[in-house]
Amino acid sequence: MRRLSKDRKQYAVIGLGRFGSAICRTLHELGHEVLGIDHDHEVVNAALESGALSHGLSLDTTDYSALQEAGVLEFDVVIVAIGSYIEASIITTLNLKEGKVPHVISKASTSVHGKLLERVGADLVIFPEDEMGAQLARSLTAPAVLARFDLSPDHSLVEVHVPSPFIGQSLSQLALRSRYNVTLLAIQRGEELIVNPHPDTELAEADALIVVGENQALSQLPQ
Repeated sequence: MRRLSKDRKQYAVIGLGRFGSAICRTLHELGHEVLGIDHDHEVVNAALESGALSHGLSLDTTDYSALQEAGVLEFDVVIVAIGSYIEASIITTLNLKEGKVPHVISKASTSVHGKLLERVGADLVIFPEDEMGAQLARSLTAPAVLARFDLSPDHSLVEVHVPSPFIGQSLSQLALRSRYNVTLLAIQRGEELIVNPHPDTELAEADALIVVGENQALSQLPQ
């Protein structure tokens, strides 16, 4: 593993269940170096055969010396995707932080699990099931949203279909910031991305708006 390129950010994903495999596959497709790790060598082999990984390794990550010898502690970002085995998740996270890994992102299955991960030093704790549930609820209540990126618990960046009342109006007429308390970053018009559009730009039915603001303000945009 020490021979991996240092020119690009390196990622290691520990735990190759559905969540961990999905992370590996996406990072790999984006051109990043990805090391997938699982205690079950058959799971690692299956992930390698599926093309989800750059490299795979069967390893007991609760063993600090094993992580050190494999070079895992030299990675820029390590994602601990162990959800079911709470003890292994916590010990692995602790080992990584004691090994000075700059960024450790750990998956939690419960709020108590999450608090323990924070206590041992996880830089970011995520709750995939909770986040997916919230995302589904938002998509059901705001069907115009094409994509959403949560910046904080209260602020998001979203891509939305142009609301029907906005069609044919210019940005200056709409005054999105003063009337809706959201900021327009760009307009997606077919294959063209119009960044910082001119105030005289009129919106068309096929346009999509990329806006940022408080979640409450975003939810008040017309459909």
